[in-house]
Amino acid sequence: MTSSAMNAIGFIGLGVMGEPICRNLLKKSGKPLVVYDLAHEPLARLGADGARVGASVADVVSRTDVVFLCLPSARHVRIAFDGSAGLLQNIRPNQIVIDLGTSSVELTRGFARQFESRGASWIDAPIARTRQAAQDGTLSVMVGASPQLFDTVEPLIRCFATEVTLCGGTGAGQVTKILNNMVLFETVNALAEAVAIAKRSGVEPKLLLDTLSKGSADSFALRNHGLKAIVPGDFPLRAFSTEYALKDMSYALELAAQGGIEPRGAALVHEILQEAIDGGFGDAYFPVIAKLIDRDGSLSKA
Repeated sequence: MTSSAMNAIGFIGLGVMGEPICRNLLKKSGKPLVVYDLAHEPLARLGADGARVGASVADVVSRTDVVFLCLPSARHVRIAFDGSAGLLQNIRPNQIVIDLGTSSVELTRGFARQFESRGASWIDAPIARTRQAAQDGTLSVMVGASPQLFDTVEPLIRCFATEVTLCGGTGAGQVTKILNNMVLFETVNALAEAVAIAKRSGVEPKLLLDTLSKGSADSFALRNHGLKAIVPGDFPLRAFSTEYALKDMSYALELAAQGGIEPRGAALVHEILQEAIDGGFGDAYFPVIAKLIDRDGSLSKA
């Protein structure tokens, strides 16, 4: 199947990232879009924009050729996958499911094997960058698939992404995204430590990070998580939460153990994330770990 031969696209999961991704697919793909979510509000908004509203996972599968998933965790993907109304029992030969979430590599490869036995394909294509990037259509997507499948779905993915990378076969997209997040979380922890030390040493945090952004310490994390979250102390709900960060760091430690690697930095940040959750910050934007480092009261829990 080529992208031009597809009759319709399905999309399951209309959360903070899923809804704007859908909107970009509606605008740019030229294909009918059938959407489904447990929440009524995003369904109503996308329906008003021209999407067709599905009644269930099975209904979306029955009406489309390619189905995107944008779900919070492997547990949610498992729920959509299993059962009489789930993906596996309703998938048809030659259909393609593309998982945009970050999930266990082992689980991803297991799903792909089960789909292959039914003549269908499972692609891992986890997304990176911010909610604003999802709205702007400038996400980065890391794909695990055969070159032939990649060629088929790349035009659709480019409706909402400016960077689309084939990382290797099934599971390679997940490996790459998990390690992306591992590096991000460790960098954010370093930024939180630097800000706390600067404050104790008489240097204003924003000046510090503005200055670091002009040198070798510059990074996406500094310009976004550092300047926009840690410095102003802004850790909103409905952003990438500490719970989600801990989940992804757990996947990284799992991969490390399988490879015989002992990643001490990652293990420490895993502990810090858990400490933040234990302190009541599980639902907050994950740079909230800065509150564990700066304990002078200015970042204390409200």
